[in-house]
Amino acid sequence: MAYAVNCHLLFKEYPLFERAAAAKAAGFDDVEYWWPFSVAVPSDAEVQAFIDAIKASGTQLIGLNFFAGDMPGGDRGLVSWPARQDEFRANVPVALAIGKELGCRAFNALYGNRQPGEDPAAADEVGLANLAFAAGAAGEIGGTVLLEPVSGAPDYPLKVAADCFAVIDRLEAMGVDNVRFLCDLYHLAANGDDPASVVDRYAARVGHVQIADFPGRGEPGTGTLPLQQLITGLQNGGYRGHVALEYNPTVATTESFADLPVLA
Repeated sequence: MAYAVNCHLLFKEYPLFERAAAAKAAGFDDVEYWWPFSVAVPSDAEVQAFIDAIKASGTQLIGLNFFAGDMPGGDRGLVSWPARQDEFRANVPVALAIGKELGCRAFNALYGNRQPGEDPAAADEVGLANLAFAAGAAGEIGGTVLLEPVSGAPDYPLKVAADCFAVIDRLEAMGVDNVRFLCDLYHLAANGDDPASVVDRYAARVGHVQIADFPGRGEPGTGTLPLQQLITGLQNGGYRGHVALEYNPTVATTESFADLPVLA
Protein backbone atom coordinates (compact mmCIF):
# COMPACT_ATOMS: atom_id res chain seq x y z
CA MET A 1 0.00 0.00 0.00
CA ALA A 2 1.07 3.57 -0.63
CA TYR A 3 -0.30 7.04 -0.06
CA ALA A 4 -1.55 9.25 -2.87
CA VAL A 5 -2.37 12.95 -2.68
CA ASN A 6 -5.70 14.29 -3.85
CA CYS A 7 -4.68 17.42 -5.71
CA HIS A 8 -8.08 19.09 -5.52
CA LEU A 9 -8.15 19.31 -1.72
CA LEU A 10 -4.44 19.39 -0.86
CA PHE A 11 -1.81 21.95 -1.88
CA LYS A 12 -4.46 24.56 -2.62
CA GLU A 13 -1.74 27.19 -2.18
CA TYR A 14 -0.67 26.26 -5.73
CA PRO A 15 -2.55 26.44 -9.05
CA LEU A 16 -4.35 23.18 -9.80
CA PHE A 17 -1.95 21.89 -12.42
CA GLU A 18 1.08 22.68 -10.22
CA ARG A 19 -0.11 20.67 -7.23
CA ALA A 20 1.27 17.34 -8.47
CA ALA A 21 4.76 18.84 -8.50
CA ALA A 22 4.17 20.15 -4.96
CA ALA A 23 3.14 16.65 -3.87
CA LYS A 24 6.33 15.23 -5.38
CA ALA A 25 8.42 17.83 -3.56
CA ALA A 26 6.72 16.77 -0.33
CA GLY A 27 7.76 13.16 -0.89
CA PHE A 28 4.74 11.61 -2.60
CA ASP A 29 5.02 9.70 -5.85
CA ASP A 30 1.31 9.22 -6.56
CA VAL A 31 -1.54 11.68 -7.08
CA GLU A 32 -5.21 11.69 -7.94
CA TYR A 33 -7.41 14.41 -9.40
CA TRP A 34 -11.09 15.09 -9.66
CA TRP A 35 -12.02 16.15 -13.20
CA PRO A 36 -9.56 19.03 -13.74
CA PHE A 37 -11.65 20.93 -16.29
CA SER A 38 -14.91 22.89 -16.17
CA VAL A 39 -16.57 21.03 -19.03
CA ALA A 40 -17.01 17.40 -20.06
CA VAL A 41 -15.04 17.77 -23.28
CA PRO A 42 -12.23 20.33 -22.91
CA SER A 43 -10.08 21.46 -25.79
CA ASP A 44 -7.13 19.38 -26.93
CA ALA A 45 -4.82 22.13 -25.68
CA GLU A 46 -6.32 22.00 -22.19
CA VAL A 47 -6.00 18.24 -22.04
CA GLN A 48 -2.41 18.37 -23.24
CA ALA A 49 -1.55 21.03 -20.63
CA PHE A 50 -2.78 18.70 -17.89
CA ILE A 51 -0.91 15.71 -19.29
CA ASP A 52 2.27 17.75 -19.61
CA ALA A 53 1.96 19.01 -16.03
CA ILE A 54 1.61 15.50 -14.61
CA LYS A 55 4.53 14.19 -16.66
CA ALA A 56 6.72 17.13 -15.68
CA SER A 57 5.89 16.65 -11.99
CA GLY A 58 7.44 13.19 -11.89
CA THR A 59 4.34 11.75 -10.20
CA GLN A 60 2.07 8.90 -11.23
CA LEU A 61 -1.61 9.71 -11.72
CA ILE A 62 -3.45 6.83 -10.01
CA GLY A 63 -7.02 8.15 -10.00
CA LEU A 64 -9.17 10.48 -12.10
CA ASN A 65 -12.83 11.42 -11.80
CA PHE A 66 -15.16 11.49 -14.73
CA PHE A 67 -16.80 14.89 -15.27
CA ALA A 68 -19.26 15.46 -12.42
CA GLY A 69 -20.98 18.67 -13.49
CA ASP A 70 -20.74 21.93 -11.54
CA MET A 71 -19.30 20.63 -8.27
CA PRO A 72 -19.06 24.07 -6.58
CA GLY A 73 -22.68 24.63 -7.61
CA GLY A 74 -23.82 21.41 -5.97
CA ASP A 75 -23.70 18.84 -8.78
CA ARG A 76 -22.37 15.45 -7.77
CA GLY A 77 -22.06 13.55 -11.02
CA LEU A 78 -23.92 12.78 -14.22
CA VAL A 79 -24.09 8.98 -14.13
CA SER A 80 -27.76 8.69 -13.17
CA TRP A 81 -28.93 12.04 -14.59
CA PRO A 82 -31.04 11.13 -17.64
CA ALA A 83 -30.99 14.58 -19.23
CA ARG A 84 -27.18 14.61 -19.25
CA GLN A 85 -26.47 11.08 -20.43
CA ASP A 86 -24.98 12.24 -23.72
CA GLU A 87 -22.66 14.62 -21.86
CA PHE A 88 -21.43 11.84 -19.57
CA ARG A 89 -20.83 9.49 -22.47
CA ALA A 90 -18.94 12.18 -24.37
CA ASN A 91 -16.67 12.61 -21.36
CA VAL A 92 -15.78 8.94 -20.95
CA PRO A 93 -13.39 8.64 -23.93
CA VAL A 94 -11.69 11.90 -22.97
CA ALA A 95 -11.03 10.69 -19.44
CA LEU A 96 -9.84 7.32 -20.66
CA ALA A 97 -7.51 8.88 -23.21
CA ILE A 98 -5.90 10.86 -20.39
CA GLY A 99 -5.67 7.69 -18.34
CA LYS A 100 -4.13 5.75 -21.17
CA GLU A 101 -1.52 8.44 -21.78
CA LEU A 102 -0.59 8.76 -18.11
CA GLY A 103 -0.92 5.15 -17.01
CA CYS A 104 -3.95 5.82 -14.80
CA ARG A 105 -6.39 2.93 -14.58
CA ALA A 106 -8.92 3.99 -11.89
CA PHE A 107 -11.82 6.28 -12.79
CA ASN A 108 -14.29 7.58 -10.22
CA ALA A 109 -17.88 7.89 -11.45
CA LEU A 110 -19.96 10.12 -9.18
CA TYR A 111 -23.51 8.78 -9.38
CA GLY A 112 -25.37 12.09 -9.41
CA ASN A 113 -28.09 13.78 -7.39
CA ARG A 114 -31.75 12.94 -7.74
CA GLN A 115 -33.36 15.60 -9.92
CA PRO A 116 -36.69 17.30 -9.13
CA GLY A 117 -39.64 15.34 -10.47
CA GLU A 118 -37.61 12.43 -11.84
CA ASP A 119 -38.52 8.77 -11.38
CA PRO A 120 -35.77 7.26 -9.18
CA ALA A 121 -36.15 3.83 -10.77
CA ALA A 122 -35.75 5.29 -14.25
CA ALA A 123 -32.72 7.29 -13.11
CA ASP A 124 -31.17 4.13 -11.69
CA GLU A 125 -31.63 2.33 -15.00
CA VAL A 126 -29.78 5.17 -16.72
CA GLY A 127 -27.11 4.90 -14.05
CA LEU A 128 -26.65 1.19 -14.68
CA ALA A 129 -26.44 1.72 -18.43
CA ASN A 130 -23.91 4.53 -18.07
CA LEU A 131 -21.76 2.60 -15.61
CA ALA A 132 -21.77 -0.42 -17.92
CA PHE A 133 -20.79 1.86 -20.80
CA ALA A 134 -17.94 3.43 -18.83
CA ALA A 135 -16.77 0.07 -17.53
CA GLY A 136 -16.73 -1.42 -21.00
CA ALA A 137 -14.60 1.45 -22.26
CA ALA A 138 -12.32 1.32 -19.22
CA GLY A 139 -11.89 -2.41 -19.67
CA GLU A 140 -10.26 -1.81 -23.03
CA ILE A 141 -7.27 -0.26 -21.22
CA GLY A 142 -7.39 -2.57 -18.20
CA GLY A 143 -9.19 0.07 -16.16
CA THR A 144 -11.63 0.04 -13.26
CA VAL A 145 -14.61 2.28 -12.60
CA LEU A 146 -15.12 3.32 -8.98
CA LEU A 147 -18.39 4.03 -7.19
CA GLU A 148 -18.56 5.82 -3.85
CA PRO A 149 -21.02 7.06 -1.22
CA VAL A 150 -21.02 10.84 -0.81
CA SER A 151 -21.95 12.99 2.18
CA GLY A 152 -23.10 16.61 2.36
CA ALA A 153 -25.39 16.19 -0.65
CA PRO A 154 -28.94 15.37 0.50
CA ASP A 155 -30.12 14.43 -3.00
CA TYR A 156 -27.25 12.01 -3.66
CA PRO A 157 -28.79 8.53 -3.33
CA LEU A 158 -25.68 6.46 -2.56
CA LYS A 159 -25.02 7.32 1.06
CA VAL A 160 -23.75 4.08 2.63
CA ALA A 161 -21.72 1.14 1.41
CA ALA A 162 -24.80 -1.03 0.93
CA ASP A 163 -26.22 1.52 -1.53
CA CYS A 164 -23.11 1.23 -3.68
CA PHE A 165 -23.02 -2.54 -3.52
CA ALA A 166 -26.66 -2.76 -4.56
CA VAL A 167 -25.57 -1.09 -7.81
CA ILE A 168 -22.32 -3.07 -8.13
CA ASP A 169 -24.15 -6.37 -7.57
CA ARG A 170 -26.63 -5.54 -10.32
CA LEU A 171 -23.78 -4.75 -12.68
CA GLU A 172 -22.01 -7.99 -11.83
CA ALA A 173 -25.24 -9.86 -12.58
CA MET A 174 -25.11 -8.20 -16.00
CA GLY A 175 -21.54 -9.46 -16.54
CA VAL A 176 -19.83 -6.15 -15.68
CA ASP A 177 -16.96 -7.08 -13.38
CA ASN A 178 -14.74 -3.99 -13.30
CA VAL A 179 -16.83 -1.60 -11.20
CA ARG A 180 -15.42 -1.53 -7.67
CA PHE A 181 -16.22 0.17 -4.39
CA LEU A 182 -14.42 3.39 -3.50
CA CYS A 183 -14.16 3.19 0.29
CA ASP A 184 -14.12 6.80 1.46
CA LEU A 185 -13.92 6.47 5.22
CA TYR A 186 -14.95 10.07 5.86
CA HIS A 187 -18.11 9.92 3.74
CA LEU A 188 -19.12 6.64 5.39
CA ALA A 189 -18.78 8.12 8.87
CA ALA A 190 -20.49 11.38 7.93
CA ASN A 191 -23.50 9.47 6.59
CA GLY A 192 -23.83 7.32 9.70
CA ASP A 193 -22.43 4.12 8.25
CA ASP A 194 -20.04 2.14 10.46
CA PRO A 195 -16.63 2.23 8.74
CA ALA A 196 -15.30 -0.70 10.80
CA SER A 197 -18.23 -2.90 9.77
CA VAL A 198 -17.83 -1.84 6.15
CA VAL A 199 -14.13 -2.74 6.23
CA ASP A 200 -14.84 -6.10 7.87
CA ARG A 201 -17.50 -7.00 5.33
CA TYR A 202 -16.21 -5.53 2.09
CA ALA A 203 -12.40 -5.17 2.26
CA ALA A 204 -11.89 -7.77 -0.47
CA ARG A 205 -14.19 -5.83 -2.82
CA VAL A 206 -12.61 -2.40 -2.32
CA GLY A 207 -11.08 -0.85 -5.41
CA HIS A 208 -9.71 2.34 -3.86
CA VAL A 209 -9.52 4.07 -0.47
CA GLN A 210 -9.75 7.74 0.48
CA ILE A 211 -9.35 9.12 3.97
CA ALA A 212 -10.09 12.21 6.01
CA ASP A 213 -10.80 12.41 9.71
CA PHE A 214 -14.32 12.79 11.08
CA PRO A 215 -15.83 15.11 12.07
CA GLY A 216 -14.48 18.06 10.11
CA ARG A 217 -12.88 16.35 7.09
CA GLY A 218 -9.46 17.45 8.26
CA GLU A 219 -6.17 15.57 8.30
CA PRO A 220 -5.66 12.44 10.44
CA GLY A 221 -5.59 13.38 14.11
CA THR A 222 -8.12 16.21 13.89
CA GLY A 223 -11.16 14.00 14.53
CA THR A 224 -12.14 10.73 16.14
CA LEU A 225 -12.01 8.15 13.33
CA PRO A 226 -9.71 5.21 14.22
CA LEU A 227 -7.92 5.52 10.90
CA GLN A 228 -4.98 3.28 11.81
CA GLN A 229 -7.36 0.51 12.88
CA LEU A 230 -9.43 0.88 9.71
CA ILE A 231 -6.42 0.83 7.38
CA THR A 232 -5.00 -2.19 9.18
CA GLY A 233 -8.38 -3.87 8.73
CA LEU A 234 -8.30 -3.14 5.01
CA GLN A 235 -4.80 -4.59 4.79
CA ASN A 236 -5.83 -7.69 6.72
CA GLY A 237 -8.81 -8.06 4.39
CA GLY A 238 -6.55 -8.16 1.36
CA TYR A 239 -6.56 -4.56 0.14
CA ARG A 240 -3.24 -3.62 -1.45
CA GLY A 241 -4.06 -0.45 -3.34
CA HIS A 242 -3.51 3.23 -2.64
CA VAL A 243 -4.79 5.27 0.28
CA ALA A 244 -5.59 8.71 -1.04
CA LEU A 245 -5.37 11.72 1.25
CA GLU A 246 -8.58 13.58 0.45
CA TYR A 247 -9.00 16.04 3.30
CA ASN A 248 -9.10 19.78 3.93
CA PRO A 249 -5.89 20.59 5.81
CA THR A 250 -6.33 22.66 8.96
CA VAL A 251 -2.67 23.67 8.79
CA ALA A 252 -0.20 24.14 5.95
CA THR A 253 -0.46 21.13 3.65
CA THR A 254 3.07 19.90 4.38
CA GLU A 255 2.38 20.09 8.12
CA SER A 256 -0.79 18.02 7.77
CA PHE A 257 1.17 14.82 7.13
CA ALA A 258 2.46 14.58 10.72
CA ASP A 259 0.05 11.90 11.96
CA LEU A 260 -0.62 9.72 8.95
CA PRO A 261 -1.42 6.09 9.76
CA VAL A 262 1.35 3.59 9.10
CA LEU A 263 0.95 1.56 5.91
CA ALA A 264 2.30 -1.98 5.73
